[in-house]
Amino acid sequence: KYVFLCKMDVEIYTDGACSGNPGPGGYGIVLLSSNKRKELSAGFRKTTNNRMELLAVIVGLEALKKEKTKATIYSDSKYIVDAFNKNWIEKWIPSSFMFKAAKKPLQNPDLWRRLYSVYKKHHVSFIWIRGHDGNVENERCDELAVAACIGKDLDPDSWYEEHKLGSPDSLFPAES
Repeated sequence: KYVFLCKMDVEIYTDGACSGNPGPGGYGIVLLSSNKRKELSAGFRKTTNNRMELLAVIVGLEALKKEKTKATIYSDSKYIVDAFNKNWIEKWIPSSFMFKAAKKPLQNPDLWRRLYSVYKKHHVSFIWIRGHDGNVENERCDELAVAACIGKDLDPDSWYEEHKLGSPDSLFPAES
């Protein structure tokens, strides 16, 4: 486990990548605090882009050693940024990560739970940035994520492989 030591505010840039969706995937993270910089990445043999976007934010926050750290997450995933900035997450929690109207589970509930758990330990704000638009740190995260997803001997994304079984809809049982 990586630990990023900080005594000041932290900026966390994140990105996820997938070669095919599902397919091999990876995430990239750049943590910045004062004059310190840390880069993290990892790849998985079969996963989705959204899972890698979520995992990048999770691992970035989990790398913070001190609780109550003020962290700003920069992500090109509107899904993640809006989940917090538009308070969707607060509606998902009491419904056990279900879409109430559709009576179907939210995609990636394992990662949303993990993200919310680590999010509560810090003072986190989310800022959406346009991907592939020249932001140096976002571009670096993309490079890290892409390199991670094409690596050799990738780890399994165990939850995804167990629950998705290769089908985009297998998490959603047929309506009776």
